[in-house]
Amino acid sequence: MTEMTRRTLFGTTAALAGSAGLAGTAMAAGIQQEPAALRGAVENGQVNLPPLHAASEANSEPANPMPPGKRLGIAVVGLGNLALEEIIPAFGQAKHVRLAALVSGNPEKARIIGAQYGVDANSLYDYANFDRIRDNPAIDIVYIVLPNSMHSDFTARAAAAGKHVLCEKPMATSVAEAQHMIAACRSAGRKLMIAYRLQYDPAHRTAIGFARSGKFGKIRMIQASNGQNDAANGQWRQIKAMAGGGSLPDVGLYCTNAFRYLTGEEPIEVTGQMTYPSGDKRFSQIEDVSLFTMRFPSGIIATGNAGYSFHESRLLRVQAETGWFGLDPAFGYDNLALQINRKEGKASGLETRRFTPHSQFANEMDAFALSLHNNATPLTPGEEGLQDMRILEAIYQSAAGGSPVKFAAVTGHDVTRGAWPKQLGSYIPAV
Repeated sequence: MTEMTRRTLFGTTAALAGSAGLAGTAMAAGIQQEPAALRGAVENGQVNLPPLHAASEANSEPANPMPPGKRLGIAVVGLGNLALEEIIPAFGQAKHVRLAALVSGNPEKARIIGAQYGVDANSLYDYANFDRIRDNPAIDIVYIVLPNSMHSDFTARAAAAGKHVLCEKPMATSVAEAQHMIAACRSAGRKLMIAYRLQYDPAHRTAIGFARSGKFGKIRMIQASNGQNDAANGQWRQIKAMAGGGSLPDVGLYCTNAFRYLTGEEPIEVTGQMTYPSGDKRFSQIEDVSLFTMRFPSGIIATGNAGYSFHESRLLRVQAETGWFGLDPAFGYDNLALQINRKEGKASGLETRRFTPHSQFANEMDAFALSLHNNATPLTPGEEGLQDMRILEAIYQSAAGGSPVKFAAVTGHDVTRGAWPKQLGSYIPAV
């Protein structure tokens, strides 16, 4: 008797398949079939498959993206490192958006990247003819990935062209610019979202759930560090007129924003200190290390630091009454790890949780698209970015004057945030 293998199944019984396909071939060969229910079902226009593993194991789900014609089109403005290394590749994981256009000050770069990703040559723009995007119905959203000093102008131009705006952080180089961006989008009837990617990341959302639930008792203190050792190459982040500042608005902002979304509160006092190492050309215009504290109405104290001259360090920790939790690494694009430390019997137990890798940029772009479909204010609207700009300016003010800067107390939680898209389930996961 001939042994039945994959090779003999596909080789000797191909003639039996006909229009019946693989299942028909297997049936004709007398092979036992798995239950039909395991092949999945279509419900509400989506394909659902049963889990392959036990409940104790991780089980994935079909992506079920929107058809390309129903996804919102995004024009990416600025083709630097972040756009080319993270944002544009993220469209491959996105479910609700597609890459529709490119805008660059280098036409040849735009042409090459457009060809790599299948962007029509008629949807390639430069900074001078950017306003022609109003005539391109394939563009719904403009994603601004330019130096900070250009955010305000291009946000206003995109809104005037009838497009919604997703803008990288920091929102601008000043409070006044941020206010201008909000006013321009409001006047044009367009929505503005600031790209706070970590508020859309499942590891950070889990940390928010811990913080808000009181799972470990009251929070007493939050600590954060976010730094890296930048090359002394004259990049735009080392030019104050383009960046607005140094480590504080670039990587320190992740810390200040995390303090705010973990607590849901707004600070009543901030302090700051800066270093400007002499003889290092990187810091002839901007600060290197920035140190800052924030005090919240509940009594929570948050302390953070950021820098451009030390080895990469990205840490976030929440100190509570009966345990601590946090992320290390906390602020990167991937490989985030959530740690939990609490008493386990007579020992101190340390737990680490890792999450299924998925692009944070795909998460945020999809969330914005769903907010537009729902006609809802996005989770991180312009007001969220404006509040951070106010805090950053106060930290600089404190560093210059040596005294704390006080804010009026704000009543309520998440007052600068919009709605989490209902299609994505709960913003704060069950803990």
